[in-house]
Amino acid sequence: MSEKRIAVVDREMCNPKVTGYACRKACPVNRSGDDCITVNPEDGKINIDESLCIGCGICVKKCSKHAIQVVNLPKELDEEPVHRYGRNGFALYRLPVPKQNSVVGLIGPNGTGKSTVMRILSSSMKPNAGVFDRDIGWEEIIERFRGTELQGYLEKLASGGVRFSYKPQNVDSIPRLWKGKVRELLARAGDYGNAAKALGVEGMLDKDVSGLSGGELQLLAITAALSKEADFYFFDEPSSYLDVQERLKVAKVIRNLSGSSVVMVVEHDLAVADYLADYVHMLYGKPGVFGIVSKPYVVRNGINTYLEGYIREENVRFRDEAIIFSRRAKPASKTKLFASFPGFGKRFDSFSMETEPGNLYKGEIIGVIGPNGTGKTTFIRMLAGEEKPDKGEPLSGVELSYKPQRLLLSSGEEGMEVSEFIRSRSGASLSSAENKRVLRFLGLEKLLERGVSSLSGGELQAAFVASCLLRKHNILLLDEPSAFLDVEQRLRLAKLLRSHAEGREIPVFVVDHDLQFIDVISDRVMVFEGRRGERGHGHAPMELEHGMNLFLKSLEVTFRRDPATGRPRANKPDSQKDREQKEEGRYYYAE
Repeated sequence: MSEKRIAVVDREMCNPKVTGYACRKACPVNRSGDDCITVNPEDGKINIDESLCIGCGICVKKCSKHAIQVVNLPKELDEEPVHRYGRNGFALYRLPVPKQNSVVGLIGPNGTGKSTVMRILSSSMKPNAGVFDRDIGWEEIIERFRGTELQGYLEKLASGGVRFSYKPQNVDSIPRLWKGKVRELLARAGDYGNAAKALGVEGMLDKDVSGLSGGELQLLAITAALSKEADFYFFDEPSSYLDVQERLKVAKVIRNLSGSSVVMVVEHDLAVADYLADYVHMLYGKPGVFGIVSKPYVVRNGINTYLEGYIREENVRFRDEAIIFSRRAKPASKTKLFASFPGFGKRFDSFSMETEPGNLYKGEIIGVIGPNGTGKTTFIRMLAGEEKPDKGEPLSGVELSYKPQRLLLSSGEEGMEVSEFIRSRSGASLSSAENKRVLRFLGLEKLLERGVSSLSGGELQAAFVASCLLRKHNILLLDEPSAFLDVEQRLRLAKLLRSHAEGREIPVFVVDHDLQFIDVISDRVMVFEGRRGERGHGHAPMELEHGMNLFLKSLEVTFRRDPATGRPRANKPDSQKDREQKEEGRYYYAE
């Protein structure tokens, strides 16, 4: 049996006027007389015949626009795709199983088909089974799944008998699409009263949508999705911008839906996914090329299998190395003082905050944690000089680089290519070896000629982070850099920031709500406490274990470590483990 492979052509990037069909000219199959790579008469771009392709990779290397990918499929994958986006387009294999009375989680890298799954299961897109020369009917699709758990659900889809509610990933776009009060927007979704009360958003009902923070936009989107009467609820990354307490509250509300509806959630915060879901499907493959949906697993086993990167039952390895979470010894360089920062104070109309002074050390990363609405972003903005404090002076004699929480493009930036956007924000050349390394680490190397407005949430986050890293600086300030990144991207970012801080011997502040990310990256933490939207107090940076214990105790939440992978897991409220840790005063990751 010959090896199956898939060839994907990015038609947006394919530009024969620039490349001169170099791929076609160099293809050894074409040179031998067969037509493996041909020209599409409709748009002048290339098509690749996968049945003739020998997988040599020459066309990939010859394409200066990075428009071609040729990948061998797993030998065990002996089936046709559920859906394919045209010839030489992304292919999705298999579908997850919607389950009544359960929350089903989808975990896996960005670009492996989670959005395609949502479109198919919500009936907004009919799968084509990789057939392009005719319109494939629902009867043929259902026949492929006859005798499986999916058959009944697909029959409902075909008859139009599924009502659907969807919470999108990119909540930053809401103010561009809607002008007015929160109350008015929610009224269009449905009866929002119970959802607003359950999520505690009644206090923002009379706010203008344009003035909402990232966390408030997320809660607005979730409330709107919950307000609709639906048979199928799909939540795409509901934890982004939310603090730990809000994440667990949202998880509890979403879980309550599963008694009467099908609930499916995409989530990259594994601690939240573990707490929220009953079952998970892994999506794996080659981002942007193909995605495969695994069978369902009980949530703990599924997450651990995903981290291991090896599905034993299918004998499929989709990652070279397992992901293991472990604490590092603190390097000696962290004892070298870099600078001291003052205590800040700031009073607004309805909110006041203060922070304690502290020291910064060379090469250290300080995680900034605490509930939303207690001043974390305001503190970072005061350090960056974008917010003037009433008490305390910004650091002098330093160059700061700041990545804001929200990924907002100016009107002038919306028409830029990614390379132009990064250069305009950073003032840096993208041709140096070090800067190329940063772009490659963040997955941007092949996206530089794309329009920045066409990027996904994770890609846009990477572009903002790159702009911040490449800007001249000796202190780095990052506000929620993990939002919209998948698990592996977050860990790559953690490694990049670690080498950046230690290599340059500069301090780095990272505000984030993913405790797994904070746990991996931080040398010390700065804990914010207070009353949301009224007052906030930021403690001086403290040792990680002490700070995390203080933070989690204030939330009455306990975390433990998974014995197999070392990853943090939230204990179920009032479980035996939760009670034991609270009695012992150990809220932070007991072994």
